[in-house]
Amino acid sequence: MRIVTRPDFDGIVCAVLLRRAEIIDTDIFWVEPNEIQTGKAAILKGDIISNLPYVPDCILWFDHHVSNKRPGEIKGAFEIAASAAGVVYRYYQARGRLDNRYDELVLNTDMIDAALLDQDQVRHPEKHPYILLSMTIKNQAYKDKPYWNLLVDLLMETPIKNILEVPDVKRRCAAVVKENAAYENHLTAHTKVKHNISITDFRSLDPVPEGNRFLTYSLFPESIASVKIRFDSAKNT
Repeated sequence: MRIVTRPDFDGIVCAVLLRRAEIIDTDIFWVEPNEIQTGKAAILKGDIISNLPYVPDCILWFDHHVSNKRPGEIKGAFEIAASAAGVVYRYYQARGRLDNRYDELVLNTDMIDAALLDQDQVRHPEKHPYILLSMTIKNQAYKDKPYWNLLVDLLMETPIKNILEVPDVKRRCAAVVKENAAYENHLTAHTKVKHNISITDFRSLDPVPEGNRFLTYSLFPESIASVKIRFDSAKNT
């Protein structure tokens, strides 16, 4: 039995809950949705999939995305919800396999994954521990697998205030705060709003700035959609 999940905060919390409920000690298989959709991810019979599209070989499936179609009757749970972690949590609580020890963690995961954040939470994540921690997860970089595994281990047992003091976590949190401050300046300088669409042109910047994905809508609240223009360094276009 193996946990297959996505390397974002919701996926990491899914792994925490599944490890606790199913007592799984095998390595977590971290996968992006497009790897499932294109068949690049090797899913094995007996895998538990969460926060990802359905694959027939899995033994249990948990998801909350409206875009992922439920394939008739399944083992596991599917509902349109704030987070996949919440779906996992309710499933195992109903079966007496999880108690309420993760209430705070799941509540914060719901808020983060559904982007139910206020201005202060977006502009000042350093004041909100779970939000700050979630921003240290860079799911584009598979070299960070050891860090994702570390977070699973920590979130299973360790209070959030102590997690933020773990040296690797603390270093990444400090980098996020610095990155977000710079990103806010870049957005302000390179974004225009036209017809309620924010257009950010980063073509003059190399490397392309990265930062808080919610910040655009906080800085430009009249926006109902956002577009980012940049060069593709890999293709030089």
